Formats: sequence, C-alpha cells, structure tokens
Amino acid sequence: MYQKEFEVIPSFLNLSAVEVGKHLYWEIGSYKVHGQVFIVSWLVIGALLILAFAGTRNLGRIPKGLQNFMEFILEFLQDIAKNQIGEYEYRPWVPYIATIFLFILGSNWAGALIPWKLIQLPQGELAAPTNDINTTVALSLLTSLSYFYAGLSKNGLGYFSRYIEPTPVLLPINILEDFTKPLSLSFRLFGNILADELVVSVFTLLVPIFIPLPVMILGLFASSIQALIFSTLSAAYIGEAMEGHG
Repeated sequence: MYQKEFEVIPSFLNLSAVEVGKHLYWEIGSYKVHGQVFIVSWLVIGALLILAFAGTRNLGRIPKGLQNFMEFILEFLQDIAKNQIGEYEYRPWVPYIATIFLFILGSNWAGALIPWKLIQLPQGELAAPTNDINTTVALSLLTSLSYFYAGLSKNGLGYFSRYIEPTPVLLPINILEDFTKPLSLSFRLFGNILADELVVSVFTLLVPIFIPLPVMILGLFASSIQALIFSTLSAAYIGEAMEGHG
C-alpha cells in the first residue's frame, strides 16, 4: 500500500534522492567513527593552520595584505570576548572563542562552497562537519565545560550559589538551564546547516544551473551568522559564569 502511494509522486520531485543520513563509517575495533567528519574537520583545521602561518610568517610594523586581514579578524574576535566576558577577564578566553568561531565558520563554508557530492566514495559521502549532530553536540559540551571551569576558577564553590538566586524556589529551573544551553547551541547550529544543505540540494535537483546560486550565497551568509551566534553565546555564558555570586 505504501509503495503505491509513493509511486504517485513524479520522478522529478522524488526527494528520496536528497540524502540526509548517508555517512562514511570507519570501524575501529567495536567502535564506529564518522569518517566524513574526521576527514573534512582535518581539512578545515589544515586550511586554518596554513592561513595562520601565511599571515604571520613575515610580520611588519605596518600591517598589509594578509597580515592586515588576520589582525582585523583577531580584533573582531577580541571585541566579541571583551563585550561578553568583560574588559578585565576576557584575554585568557580569546583563544577559545576564536577557535570556536573559526572552526565553525570554516566547517560551514566547506559545506556550502565545496561540492562534496562530486567526490565518489565506496560508502557514504563527505559533508560539512557541522552537518553532523555529534560535532555540534561536542562543541556545545566544550562550551559547557568552559563556563563551569570559568565559574569555579573565579568564584570557587561559591559559584554554585547562583542556583539558589534570587530564591531557592528557582533551583530546579536553574539546574535545567545548564542542560538547555548545550541543547540549544547544538541543535540551532545543526538544524540551520542541515536545512541549508537540503534547500540547496532540492533546488539543484529541480533547476540545476542558475537557481541554486542565490541560495548558496544566502547560505554563506547564514553560515557566518551561525558561527557568530555560537561564539557570542559561548562568550556570554562564560562571562555570566564569572560574575560574582554572594
């Protein structure tokens, strides 16, 4: 019965061709490693390292070219950390906020710009690392560990007094908030990147030449916004954890 219902759908609208769960797995012992995430993640990391090395190889007092661009990016990320964490506490957290932003931005753009589907693999296909919920959850848990560490290192055990402020009645809600923060961070990033890739794939199936281009440009903009949102919220959570609690 279900087979007949699906046969009514015209062939050019057969959305089953848009693959969402097609992954490349490596079996290491009794564990399965997401190969596409591992490969593309290291490609992004390698590209970022090459860019950083090229931009800082010949530093001059008057920045120009790639050095000027790198310093602009650094100042931009420093401003994010300073505005969210505070002028006197932000410096130790700039490397983390910058790493999170650049990795997510590079991963998102890798998925939006590079036609991974053209690369034939024995199993699965390559895609943006942020297209995998495991990656976004891991990044969110890193942020959770970071703001717990920030709060405990700044306020000691007094950090936990925040759970009963302004009244002990809010204790369950304040505890629940620590679970909802990584959930919202991970699912927001994953959902937006997955939706963007699905939209581009559908438009490519229907009109494969000109129509996907504006959508891809919009996807690049949305990918940049998602990297900015994730890094800004991470800095905001760290800044909130470092506030004094009496």
